Amino acid sequence: MITRIWHGRTKKSDAVKYREFVIETGISDYKSVNGNLGAQIWQRDEGDITHICTVSWWRDYESIKAFAGEDYEKAKYYEEDKRYLLEFEPKVMHYETFDFAFPSK
Repeated sequence: MITRIWHGRTKKSDAVKYREFVIETGISDYKSVNGNLGAQIWQRDEGDITHICTVSWWRDYESIKAFAGEDYEKAKYYEEDKRYLLEFEPKVMHYETFDFAFPSK
């Protein structure tokens, strides 16, 4: 399994609208690709800035390429991101993921 992490920064005042936009675009696109195993949004405020990360899990790199294209390390942006993001990080991070689920108590 591969974990893909994208990070963006927006104004705290735009955080709720931007998170909704990310759900409608990026998260929906992730879920539409065969080989996507799930996704989450992580969010953290830092003063007037909100950090938003999408964390998604993929079967393999070929699945990620079906979403992001051949240059799968390049961050994928949407036109409306320009309204919210303070900067455009060029790359995302990928990690090989080894899952050690804990039994429920």
